[in-house]
Amino acid sequence: MGYKIACLPGDGIGPEVTDSVIEVLNAVAEKFQQSFEMSKYLIGGCAIDATGEPLPQETIDACNSADAVFLGAIGGPKWDDPNAKVRPEQGLLKLRSELGVFSNIRPLTVFPKLLDASPLKPELLKDVDFVVVRELTGGIYFGAKNRGEDFATDECRYSIQEVERITKVACEMAMQRRKILTSVDKANVLETSRLWRDVVSRYVAENYPEITLEHQLVDSCAMKLIQNPSHFDVILTENMFGDILSDEASVLAGSMGLLASSSLGQGVGLFEPIHGSAPDIAGQGIANPYASILSAAMMLRWLNLTKEADAVENAVQQAIANDVLTRDLDATSSVTTKDATLAVIEYL
Repeated sequence: MGYKIACLPGDGIGPEVTDSVIEVLNAVAEKFQQSFEMSKYLIGGCAIDATGEPLPQETIDACNSADAVFLGAIGGPKWDDPNAKVRPEQGLLKLRSELGVFSNIRPLTVFPKLLDASPLKPELLKDVDFVVVRELTGGIYFGAKNRGEDFATDECRYSIQEVERITKVACEMAMQRRKILTSVDKANVLETSRLWRDVVSRYVAENYPEITLEHQLVDSCAMKLIQNPSHFDVILTENMFGDILSDEASVLAGSMGLLASSSLGQGVGLFEPIHGSAPDIAGQGIANPYASILSAAMMLRWLNLTKEADAVENAVQQAIANDVLTRDLDATSSVTTKDATLAVIEYL
């Protein structure tokens, strides 16, 4: 059986880490007698330059007909005017909407070899292993926007159905782990958060009584992620809070270049590293490909290729354990993107 993968390299280091993923998946195909048909399509700033649109229809069609989508990164200084009518991030938001991917899954584990790469004391990082489940297609990012001469508004809106479906995703994940769910909101201030808290409380009590549910305000959670990160098992939150908290949490691992993510719904899955396009190092061949390769492992697992996913994750772990560290992990390192990619393939 062959799998059709739509690859969206994007901007900055996106093409470099996407090439790493393609190389690793080719190695997986050879080792496990699988077949991956991988084709590249435009998104983001490069798509604006080529077509005037951040997400061309050709890309949308290709993604909808694929078995899975891999995305590199988008954006850069060339397109960073927030007042521009067409911006790279519009392509990503539209892609999420087109694919109907409403849940963003961001696992975080700390590699023992990299305890010193984190700004936190090593003793705080012991046993850190949690997942952020972020609602991805609602809230303030997708609400109505208005700009007047002397004011601006962004509507934050959530429905009961939107909260229930993301809560189910988080609960299913918690049931496979330690059965502890932390729901994050701002219920002391925001009406959407009060709805969120009410719906989550009811849904968990009615459908997952085995789960221990706790509610935390987003500011309190932000502090606890630094003070006691091993406390968390599954963190459930809305779109903007999840965006901020998961980026904060990435620091615990030592680098954004280590963290993978998946965006899932009812159809095609979208897989991408959580880091940005890193224009300051683009084209230098020194980008960390591990987050992208681990995102590909998440994709393999979602495609029910479990042994293939395990093999890729183990290969990354071995590469890191054997000091194949890019410059973001070791400032004195001369390891290139290519070196790290080849190390993963060797350990495969």
